[in-house]
Amino acid sequence: MKLKTIAAAAIVAVLGAGAVVAADEPQAARQQMMKDVGRAMGALAGIAKGEKPYDADVVKASLTTMSEVSKTFADQFPAGSETGFETEASPKIWENMDDFRAKDAQFGKDVDTALATLPADQAGVGAALGTIGKNCSACHETYRLKK
Repeated sequence: MKLKTIAAAAIVAVLGAGAVVAADEPQAARQQMMKDVGRAMGALAGIAKGEKPYDADVVKASLTTMSEVSKTFADQFPAGSETGFETEASPKIWENMDDFRAKDAQFGKDVDTALATLPADQAGVGAALGTIGKNCSACHETYRLKK
């Protein structure tokens, strides 16, 4: 039980760190947000693959992190933030902001659906990741520069 509490507290701490960074430049904020989502996806992937035991607190905290990020992520790409900073953000974001925002909104909708029906086991987490991961891939294929 202590491990669950520690894991949930760590994820909440990550959320707080993201909020502090959000006060900085949009490039730094969006990079921190992607790191937060990456950690949340990693926690869920560990459960889905059977590398970690199912833990409802970790699942809920991870989905909550992704949900919170989705609410303000697209706002971190204001005009003028596409240059002057090392970034993997493609100029296509600013060229097609409506589509970018739509992809972010779909990600948020699918995450919120998973959060509302909280996966109850390893298979449920895997199914949720399948849906959520398609959103990540669709956006990254179009709007992320390859290194």
